Amino acid sequence: MDYAERTQRATDNGLGDLLAAPTKNQISFAGGLPDPKLFPQQELSVAFAAAMANSTGDQFQYSDAQGFRPLREQLARLLQRDGVRATADTIAMTQGAQQALDLIARLYINPGDTIVVEAPTYPGAISAFDTYEPHYEGVPVQSDGMDMVALRRVLTERRVKLIYTVPDFQNPTGTVMSLNKRRTLLALAREFDVMIIEDAPYRWLRYNGINLPTLSELDQSDRVIFVDSMSKVLAPGLRVGWVHADAEIIKDLVALKTGADLESSTLTLRGVSQYLADNDLDAHIAALRHNYAQKRDAMVAGLRAEMPGTAIISAPQGGFFVWLELPTTINTDVLAREYKDELALVPGSMTYPLHDHHNGLRLAFTHASIDDIKTGCQRLGRAVRQAMANTVTIRNDAQAH
Repeated sequence: MDYAERTQRATDNGLGDLLAAPTKNQISFAGGLPDPKLFPQQELSVAFAAAMANSTGDQFQYSDAQGFRPLREQLARLLQRDGVRATADTIAMTQGAQQALDLIARLYINPGDTIVVEAPTYPGAISAFDTYEPHYEGVPVQSDGMDMVALRRVLTERRVKLIYTVPDFQNPTGTVMSLNKRRTLLALAREFDVMIIEDAPYRWLRYNGINLPTLSELDQSDRVIFVDSMSKVLAPGLRVGWVHADAEIIKDLVALKTGADLESSTLTLRGVSQYLADNDLDAHIAALRHNYAQKRDAMVAGLRAEMPGTAIISAPQGGFFVWLELPTTINTDVLAREYKDELALVPGSMTYPLHDHHNGLRLAFTHASIDDIKTGCQRLGRAVRQAMANTVTIRNDAQAH
C-alpha cells in the first residue's frame, strides 16, 4: 500500500490487545479498565432517557464543535473546586482523553521536534505522539515524580516543544509528583518557554492521603494544557474527554477537531450533562475509591508474598496501576509472551518511547476481582521464579563450557 510516510510510525503500541477482554482461563492485569460492576448503569440510563425526552430532536443534530455548553459549564465548576480558573470557554470536549492528546500533538509537534515524556510513561501517549514524528527525551520518574535535575539538563541541551506528565498516580508507576516538584516544573517551563500537558485521568481516585494542587491550578502563565475524561469515573465507552487551556489554544484545538470529526456526540454529551445534574458524582467516586483501594491492597499484598526480595513493588496512593521492577536478568517481554494464556501483562518496554526497558511490568488492579488478583499474583510469582531458575541454569551452563 502506498501509505503516507508518517503512517509508518503510527502504531497502537498493542493498546487494542490491552483493552480486550481476557481470554478463557486468562487473568488480565493489562488494560487500565474500570470495573464494569461499578458503572452507574441505571443512573446513566435514566439520564440519557431524560436527555432525549427533554429535547426537541436537536440531540440528534449537528451541534457546537467545542461541545455541549451546559456540560462545559458543569466541568468548569468541578475544576473551580480545585482552584482552577476554568470557564466554559476554556474547555473543549473530545472523544476521550486520547483524542485530546492527538489534537494537542497535531497542534504543536512538527517532525523532529523534541518532546519530554516521563520514563516510563503512558503507552497511549506514545501512540498519540508517534504519528507526528517527534524526538523523544525520556526523564526518569522518581518516588516523588519526574527527576527535575535531569529535566533541567534536557531543557538546557535541547529546544523542547512540549513536556507530557501524569502528576497524579502516574501511569504506569502510580507515583505522585510532589508539590515542590510541581512548582519547579512550572518554573522550568517558564524559564525555557515550554508548554506542559497535564494528563489527569486518575486525580479523583485517591485512596489515602490528600490531593495536591494540579499544575493547572498552580500555573500563572497559561503554560499548562489540562486533559481529563469521564472514562475512569463513569465509563470509558462514553468517550467523553476534555481539554482545559487558554481560550486561544482551545479555539485552535476546536478547529482541528472540526476537521477530524466535526464534533463529539451531541446525545452523549447531553446524557452525561443530565447525569451530573441529577446525581451525586462525589458519592459515586467515593464508592469507586472504596472498591479500588481493596483491590490495590490485594495486589500489593499478593506481589509482596510472591516476588523475590530484589523486586521493587510500588504501593500507589491512588490510580489504576502497581509498577513492578524485577531483576534485570528477567525480560518481561519474554515473560508476557510465554505466559499469555494465563496472564495478560504490560511489559515495561511498552511504556518507554524507545522500548528499551525490559524488566518492568505495569499491573492494573481495577478490572480483575480480588480472587483473580490473588490467583494472578500466584501465577506471576511462579512465572518469575521459573524465569530466575532458567537464568541460573543458563549461567551455570555457560560457566561449565
